[in-house]
Amino acid sequence: MVTAKELQEKSLVIDGLSYHSDGYTGDLRAGSVNALNVTIGHFEADFTESCEQIAGWLARISAPDAEWLAIRQAADLTVARERGKIGLIMGWQNMRPVADNLDRLHLFHRLGVRVMQPTYNYRNFMGDGNLEPEDAGLSLLGRDAVRLMNELGIAIDISHVGDKTSRDILALSSQPVLATHVDARALTPLPRNKGDDILRAVADSGGVVGVSVYGPMLWDGDRGRRPTIDDFMRHLDYITALVGITHVGFGTDLPVSADLRRTAQINVNRRLWSGISDYGDCFGHDIPARYPEDANNHGKLPNVTEALLAAGWKVADIEAYLGGNFARAFGEIWRG
Repeated sequence: MVTAKELQEKSLVIDGLSYHSDGYTGDLRAGSVNALNVTIGHFEADFTESCEQIAGWLARISAPDAEWLAIRQAADLTVARERGKIGLIMGWQNMRPVADNLDRLHLFHRLGVRVMQPTYNYRNFMGDGNLEPEDAGLSLLGRDAVRLMNELGIAIDISHVGDKTSRDILALSSQPVLATHVDARALTPLPRNKGDDILRAVADSGGVVGVSVYGPMLWDGDRGRRPTIDDFMRHLDYITALVGITHVGFGTDLPVSADLRRTAQINVNRRLWSGISDYGDCFGHDIPARYPEDANNHGKLPNVTEALLAAGWKVADIEAYLGGNFARAFGEIWRG
């Protein structure tokens, strides 16, 4: 019988979302992660900051001893794996760098950004995020942006997008839509999680739901019990039953850093929604405490695969979840 470690090593493993990386690859290699969608700039970066952050990554991957390979089309996922590199999918969690100038989408696509989230929690030129009480939906500019992203081959991620904005995107997009790092609102009723209708609509679009190990989104509110992999499995099983095995993926919302204390600093002075602050008051505000103890860095992710095997998941279904489904969706969106 195949072990979790063997299955992790032989599968194409794609993390649908890592919210930060400083270039460290040790945990990724320990967890046999082949590629990941990295948020390459902070969540409120403007045009200049985003260009600088992209420039830093382009310099990193251009170094002679680079451990990373830029992923610009789905075929690059195989190339990276064959060369022993970590595949870098450059992504954003906020389209603030575009502002109101859609010509910039052409620039950022040329630079290699392949996944974009129209909004991050709050309102911008594109529409409303999931913490905006008005939930006003896509703007006219946002509608034009969706059409152009479809045309260019930029994946649209609705993880932090408001409900009406998400429905507007799903109705308008001609390409699969992604929710790279979410959980089920039916089980944990937070605005950051997604309702059943939106989860189904992602699947109907041909997209993928990346189920997250992020503790606040798995938490049942018991102030004496930190979430575990069992809580993650409850959300994964629920979403899989709702959307089907071909539309679920691996979307951790974990950082990739040699120094998690430095990563924690990224969040200083950022607005925190109550789900994070309440959780942190109970279990700690440091980064490792925000995740189940046995899945709080990429090196521990074979523990999730072990839980899937123990639950009786078929090997082919685990392989689809670990990366096959995201690879398929990326191929359709990027057209190659």
